[in-house]
Amino acid sequence: MSKYNTTGRMTPPPEKKWEVHPIWRGIGCILFPIVPFMAYIIADLLVKMNLEQGWYPIPAELSRTLRVPFLDFALPHFYINLMVTALLLLIGFALIMVIYTLIYAIAGPGRYGPMDAPPVRRVYKK
Repeated sequence: MSKYNTTGRMTPPPEKKWEVHPIWRGIGCILFPIVPFMAYIIADLLVKMNLEQGWYPIPAELSRTLRVPFLDFALPHFYINLMVTALLLLIGFALIMVIYTLIYAIAGPGRYGPMDAPPVRRVYKK
């Protein structure tokens, strides 16, 4: 027997009192494909409105039409749509993270678990 092995039985870890509800996992799986799809649709609408209203000038390199020859398919303003989509995805996922953080802070488990102890407060002498 080595010096670091114990002969006694280890106590099993305590059961978790707070579990993540399975519905939250399902909501995350649904939001992951829906948010980029919504971001692309909103980006397309914003680019079309920008072309009508003239809010911000779009460079000619970004406003080209992407053509797929073997499918006979064309996507107007594809590159600017992708750029606006990426921006909206950053904003959308950041908003989801902030909302999740607020919900977790309000309804989440306590700060310390059953095996944790609060930090020791030290008194410093001058």
